Amino acid sequence: MITFFVAFLLSLAVALLLTYFVRNQARARGWMDPVSSSRKVHVRPIPRLGGIGIVAGFFAPLCALFLVDSGVGHHFRLHTELVYGLFLGGAAIAALGLYDDLRGANARLKFTVQFLVALGLYALDFRIEVIANPFGPELSLGVLGLPFTVFWMVGVVNALNLIDGLDGLAGGVAFFGVSTNFILALARGDILLCLLMAALAGAILGFLVFNFNPASIFMGDTGSMFLGFVLAAVSIKTSTKSGTAVAMLVPVMALGLPIMDTLLAVVRRSLMGRPLFSADKEHIHHRIMSRMVLSHRSTVLVLYGLCGLFTLTALGLNFANSVQSALLLSGMGVVIVVLMRKLGYLDLARAGDMQQARQRNIRLRSLVKEVSASVRAARSLQEVWNAVRALADGLEVSRLELRFQHVRDELTEGIVFETQRAPSQSLSFDLRLDVKDGDVVIGALSLAWSNGRNGTSRDEELALELVADAVAERSSRLLALADADPARVVVLRR
Repeated sequence: MITFFVAFLLSLAVALLLTYFVRNQARARGWMDPVSSSRKVHVRPIPRLGGIGIVAGFFAPLCALFLVDSGVGHHFRLHTELVYGLFLGGAAIAALGLYDDLRGANARLKFTVQFLVALGLYALDFRIEVIANPFGPELSLGVLGLPFTVFWMVGVVNALNLIDGLDGLAGGVAFFGVSTNFILALARGDILLCLLMAALAGAILGFLVFNFNPASIFMGDTGSMFLGFVLAAVSIKTSTKSGTAVAMLVPVMALGLPIMDTLLAVVRRSLMGRPLFSADKEHIHHRIMSRMVLSHRSTVLVLYGLCGLFTLTALGLNFANSVQSALLLSGMGVVIVVLMRKLGYLDLARAGDMQQARQRNIRLRSLVKEVSASVRAARSLQEVWNAVRALADGLEVSRLELRFQHVRDELTEGIVFETQRAPSQSLSFDLRLDVKDGDVVIGALSLAWSNGRNGTSRDEELALELVADAVAERSSRLLALADADPARVVVLRR
């Protein structure tokens, strides 16, 4: 126990100090998570590289084992597959997250790296070979063990990433998963898994000091994906060493909240015709805030309580017989159904509108894809405008305006493009989105409807934000070219 406590304290200290240092450096260098999207919950820019502290805090006591001549260190070094899997896989996932936080990574790159890491772990004997069945004999997977292992690794990595939507939420959810694995490993006398979980617990708590509401730093994808990776890998080892009939159900239940939230997101976006990896504000934590009218902090505490319930259920499954396991799963199923009904996920009254929304969203996605592609291929601001004009017909707007402002030789130049339909007697609903190059506003996209509408849907807001991002990306480059070569500038008229 002393070894575990020392590992916990060392990881806690490293995470505290490094998170503090990274937060200050991020503020000084402008490495901030901007408030440029309606998807964001925070109201001011906040540093987003806190995951560096989590990664360093976790690895610090493990690296110390290579330097200290001790029985635990010798035991740790003997398990070369475990060491290689955690160090190489963890480094790859952390590097991917850091790149995404600094530069942005698309879904293809993320999945490529995650699948390669999962395949590497499978080769290092991190394998799911049986599926638990509390109502009968366990099911041997055979050749299906590889896809199940890869699906588990990639799924949990992204589940922790998706749940990272409120201050302290992802870290707290991960801490409950860590606590479950620690208790299970301790009950079996597994020294290495206890050591790993003690180190990860210290790293999480050291980070949460700065991340609990109101947060002064976010973990970013560096932290959320790394936490998902370690929990997924350790859960495989925990389940394979378990002698219970519900071996793999225990880690599933321990990570019940992020897994449930991810499954709901996949089903919801598929039924609504939305991209599977598009962001929205329909996650469990968003629904609790809006439907139960709770504050940011209260919502996180409620979800901590739900995670505690999942943890108790997971521990109960580990020590229960088949009949008791069936009762526990049935009881937890009732809790989940009640929660989903309370949050409106099982509202059958909305089923009739879902097909119409799906068709509308598919058309909207096609429109945004075409407009964004044309904008990125534009060779002048006029061509940018020509691409954006397609929104006027696609969204049935009565007025569409694209405005640019550019500072040259201490003078501000303004360029305005506008199209307008015949005036209507109805009241106008206006929407404006800033076009930003980083934190600098270089223009605005304005839309107005005179058809009696009094608002926009979440899907329309997200789609227009994607168009505004594409306009900002291309127009900032065109304006930079104009500054570099004034002879390229062509005088434009409204």
